[in-house]
This record gives sequence, C-alpha cells and structure tokens, in this order.
Amino acid sequence: MKGKFYVVGVGPGEAELITLKAVRIIKECDVIALPISRKGFEDPVYEAAGAAVVSPEILEGCTAYRIVRSSLPDISSKAKLYLPMPMLKDRERLDKAHDLCAGAAAERMDAGDMLAFLTIGDPSLYSTGMYVHERLKRMGYKTQLVPGVPSFCAAAASLDIEIARNKEEIHILPASYGVEKGLLLSGTKILMKAGKKMPEIKKMAEDKKVKIQMAENCGMEDERFYFSAEEIPDEASYYSLLIIKEDS
Repeated sequence: MKGKFYVVGVGPGEAELITLKAVRIIKECDVIALPISRKGFEDPVYEAAGAAVVSPEILEGCTAYRIVRSSLPDISSKAKLYLPMPMLKDRERLDKAHDLCAGAAAERMDAGDMLAFLTIGDPSLYSTGMYVHERLKRMGYKTQLVPGVPSFCAAAASLDIEIARNKEEIHILPASYGVEKGLLLSGTKILMKAGKKMPEIKKMAEDKKVKIQMAENCGMEDERFYFSAEEIPDEASYYSLLIIKEDS
C-alpha cells in the first residue's frame, strides 16, 4: 500500500506559530523529509529511525527542522529523508535535483511510509517542497499541502502594522529576481528574501514617497526589526523581508 506525501508549513520561525494540524501530521508521519541546501550535498539520503548517517552539521543547517524540534523534541528520533535542494537558477540542474528528490520520496511511499516535508512559512509561497509535491502528484501518489503562517504576516504583527486595508493592493515579490517594475506597482509591496538586494532596493526607493520597514530572521532567536529606510543596513541575512507602503 502506498503512503502519502505532506508538505507541511511550519511558520516563519517562532515555535508557537506552528499550527496544531502541522504538529499532528508531523507526529503521525513515519518519515520527516528535510530540504538541504548545502554545497556538495547532491544525492538524497535516507536515515532510519535512531540511525546517524548524515552529519549533525547538515541536519542543523535545515531551518525548518530546527523550528519544529524546539517544540517537538521527539522529532529527532524519527526516520529522515534528506533531499538536496540547491539554490540555483540553472533550470536543467534544478530539474535533475527535484527529479532525484521525488524518486527518493516515491521509494519510501512505495514502502508504505507517510512523509512530512518540512518547509518554512507556508508551502504555497516559494517553497521548494512544491517541486517534489507536483512531481509525485503527476506520478499518481497521494499528496497534501498543510498551510503555515506566512513570514510576512508574522513580520507585520511584530512591526505592529497592517499590510493593507480597504481597497489597497498587495504585491508579493521575490527580491532575488529583480524588483524594478514591482516597486512601481500601487499599494503594499512585500519583498521576500531581500538580503543581497538591499542597497539596490534602498536606492530605487529613496526617490519615491514610500515607507520601508524590515523584519530580519522574524521569529528566530536573532530576529531584528527596522522601522525606516535609514535604519536598514546595506548587508542583511537571507531571511530579510521588506514591507513597502505608500507614505500617507
């Protein structure tokens, strides 16, 4: 009997923002699937429950796993499937990596295992888990998305601001792929993973009548919040999120 593949959103970083549904499914699943973005890690690795095949450094490098472990310490004793998710823009190499990951997940499902792929935030927003989910779905396997708290909602709460009201538009933009045209849109602009683009974004916005606020590592131990463009540093971490609103 074939198993099932869940893509489980675990929220932006704070353990208390993991949903009750996510906790239940993680507990019920036989295998925890973990996305690994690490140079040199190119092939999926299965680790049986209680085994120690993969180095602790690789495991600790998975942010989604660390988020869950802080509230569900028993997760460390579960079987794990480490899936290479390289951060590349080369479509051919990415497709090859995602095909390998789907194949490895399918092997576990053919054995009857239920898999929980852990992803930061919500699986429908820039999640690498969707690439595996879509492939397995086409292959005829049972799959399901488990929603999580999006990072920009948590960031807005921590910054004590609303994202939009009344008829205001909301635009979610991946900062790593260029934002020039996006910044010209009306309403609120949310720039995801803006760390490397910070100087460029600040320069583009300085002549516009906008208010910029930023959350860095929202929900994590080293989280920081900035309430104006002047406060925002030119160098910021990968998990930096900008909320840009038209200044009233």
